[in-house]
Amino acid sequence: MSTVVTRFAPSPTGYLHLGHAYSAMLAADVARAAKGLFLLRIEDIDQGRCRPEFVEAIFEDLAWLGLKWETPVRVQSAHFDDYAKHLARLDEMGVLYPCFCTRKDIMAEIEHAGAAPHGPDGVLYPGTCRALSSDERESRIQEGQAHALRLDMTRAAASAGPLEWVDLGAGRQTAAPERFGDVVLARKDTPTSYHLAVTVDDHLQDISLVVRGVDLFEATHIHRLLQALLGLNTPEYHHHALLTDKAGRRFAKRDRALTIRALREASHTPDAVRAMTGLGR
Repeated sequence: MSTVVTRFAPSPTGYLHLGHAYSAMLAADVARAAKGLFLLRIEDIDQGRCRPEFVEAIFEDLAWLGLKWETPVRVQSAHFDDYAKHLARLDEMGVLYPCFCTRKDIMAEIEHAGAAPHGPDGVLYPGTCRALSSDERESRIQEGQAHALRLDMTRAAASAGPLEWVDLGAGRQTAAPERFGDVVLARKDTPTSYHLAVTVDDHLQDISLVVRGVDLFEATHIHRLLQALLGLNTPEYHHHALLTDKAGRRFAKRDRALTIRALREASHTPDAVRAMTGLGR
């Protein structure tokens, strides 16, 4: 029987809140119950918003909660080469293309078209740069024009064929990444996207069960496609419900009173915080 490996993968853009505590403790509980491994990963690819002090706070808060994780901790910003290698493989497969559109260009094209289809992430990219010739793409790149790398979703999905993935709560799912359109996988200022980085990392860390919030349920359709294209492992998933306040609002990093740090300073104990999340001992 294979070892169960779970992970908690926060972005250090603020202090952890009660919802983070729930997700981390749940992932750790699952691993402990199965005599498996619990990993911590720092997802800091957004170098403009991530801060070293928040990284340190993550370690402090999780340790205070009594969680223990395997070392070393994977820090995404130290592994951009890994993501570049996988981007290169996708490029060799012919499923990537450079997009030179600014957000203003995209919105103008959408307005000109009269109506824009929507996907789980909002308005879909209209495919403006998909039809550019190879010569034009190369010429614009040589000129130094800023661009992103997008996944040609139609071509990628056709190459991968029918796909499925399993959520422990919702059951077997038929992957439908086409609903997201041509997603961005890298930008000049951010050499990888969340979708690519998390898929590569879960493979390299041998994650067998991804425990994360239901707000990321839809993203799994894209992750399953990338796994198939790149020959990466496909873990099982458990997308848990999000904790909310009394008004039904999901917790956010801006809710300073409900950060783990604030709860510690208010003399709450780790057991009290666990009880607040609804998890038993």
